[in-house]
Amino acid sequence: MEFDLRDKTILITGAGRGIGRALAIGAAACGATVGALDVDPSLLQELMSQPSGESGRIVPLIADVTDRSAVMAAAAKLAGGSGRLDAVVNNAAVIYYQPINEVTEATLDRMLAVGIKGAVWGVQALIAHMDPSRGAVLINMSSPVAERGFRGTGVYAMTKAAMGSLTRTMAAELGPKGIRANALAPGSVPTPGAIAMTTPEEYQRRAATIPLRRLGQEQDCTNALLFLLSDASSFVNGAILHVDGGSVAAG
Repeated sequence: MEFDLRDKTILITGAGRGIGRALAIGAAACGATVGALDVDPSLLQELMSQPSGESGRIVPLIADVTDRSAVMAAAAKLAGGSGRLDAVVNNAAVIYYQPINEVTEATLDRMLAVGIKGAVWGVQALIAHMDPSRGAVLINMSSPVAERGFRGTGVYAMTKAAMGSLTRTMAAELGPKGIRANALAPGSVPTPGAIAMTTPEEYQRRAATIPLRRLGQEQDCTNALLFLLSDASSFVNGAILHVDGGSVAAG
């Protein structure tokens, strides 16, 4: 599935792997100039070896999303080519599952800093570099864990619930400025980060509980994100799009 993203400049955080990486490749294939921001240079180097679209390209940006000055500098570098940012996708997150009584201060600080603080800096970068005459798009990555209880996901669920709240607030606050704010909530998608925290047996169990009886794929999420980034969703604002095979709906 293809959407026209030519003449769009898009910043994606956490773009070195998983859904962020797949979206960077997909958006470039649709013609966008994509700023792939990640803290790991080796992941960006591997990403740059992937083919992009005829009119699109990927720009590697090394930064830690918890560092406001680094995020703003990366956004300024990306916007320098076209003079603007058309979209920011707040995808960076730390996935770490454990019982709440085992959570350390260091783990808590890192998960909240990446998952929440980093998203705020992404919003500020978009506001600073958008073209008011063109409008812009903000996408936050949420998750079904924000709406359903899963053992061991307490801190991660907090960060994803915050993304839903941030999305609704930004839709109301930034809509008059021409910025559409939406969220994507992927279900069980076996990305590298998720696989490291989940056993094959658990994935089999999850697949059996999903109404569509399969796990999600990175391409499922990419297709939905490309829709939200494109003009095809020009009147969609404040939505949380569940790409989970019906898991949240089924309860």
